[in-house]
Amino acid sequence: MPATVPVDALPVPVMLIGPDQIVAAVSPSLADVLGPRLAGRHYVTALRQPPLLDAIEDAFRSQNTRQSQFLGRDGARDTTWGVTITPHRGTLILTFDDRTAAHDVGQLRRDFVANVSHELRTPLTALQGFIETLRGAARDDAQARERFLAIMERETTRMTQLVDDLLSLSRVEENERLRPNAAINLGQLVSATLEDLGPVIEQSGLSVTLSDESAGVHVLGDSNQLRQVIVNLVQNALKYGSDGGRIALRIDPPSHFRKLRGDGLALHVTDYGRGIAPHHLPRLTERFYRVDSHRSRGLGGTGLGLAIVKHILNRHRGRLTISSTLGQGTTCTVILPLAD
Repeated sequence: MPATVPVDALPVPVMLIGPDQIVAAVSPSLADVLGPRLAGRHYVTALRQPPLLDAIEDAFRSQNTRQSQFLGRDGARDTTWGVTITPHRGTLILTFDDRTAAHDVGQLRRDFVANVSHELRTPLTALQGFIETLRGAARDDAQARERFLAIMERETTRMTQLVDDLLSLSRVEENERLRPNAAINLGQLVSATLEDLGPVIEQSGLSVTLSDESAGVHVLGDSNQLRQVIVNLVQNALKYGSDGGRIALRIDPPSHFRKLRGDGLALHVTDYGRGIAPHHLPRLTERFYRVDSHRSRGLGGTGLGLAIVKHILNRHRGRLTISSTLGQGTTCTVILPLAD
């Protein structure tokens, strides 16, 4: 009899539906997903999702194996389960396979392609329109030609930056599991990077200061990638904190950090601009996420800078935190483990 099958001993989520279409048994791992007290109920009231119910009905009728899916909920997260429906001597054996991770990866890939397509479509459409205009109505209009060429240069520069950021993100992800092992003097690296950014800082008109209390302590890292982190954070501060007139960088003395489960250095990059609303903060490291899309594109932002920073810090076993107060500014804090 179906009720005598030792479903409780199975480590996988399984449901047995008897020939009378009543749920005969549910494994404990599936009860965690669907809820308790399902045995003894009709399968329609136990499962309730039309595509799965149709597949079960078809399996009963044809006595052939069918595939379907069940959409669940785990706290605040949606889950996706693949369901294999196997007939056996009048009973249906439903085996549930958690495919949430694969589904999330697929959705991430689709969102990524859609975002890249959107980011490229707008400037390409603009360039196409300008080219047609320059070939036609503005052929002999020197003033219009110069204006259009300036816009075309800005759009191609932004597309080039987007491609560079995409390649950089790909390289970072490829090596994310390989922890760097070089000892880096963080204070010297930050100072040298600010010197390299001198022309950009001068053009911004902002005052940039560095307070280094690291006492020459070294962190484990990849100097090129850490330089990229510093550049991204400083450039973000220059772009979006320009209202405040100044940018302050500070490296704290070595300290113990619970998040690292060890000792580390904290680098703070603070602007005094308009700040960011609290509901934006958790999403700032998402790819292509922008607080103000129009302003970001106008400033040449690709929406990938903080995503790159996050992945670099993941490789370094470091942490990134962002705090902000509207009207007062934003602070990005990077925490890196010390070199042994």
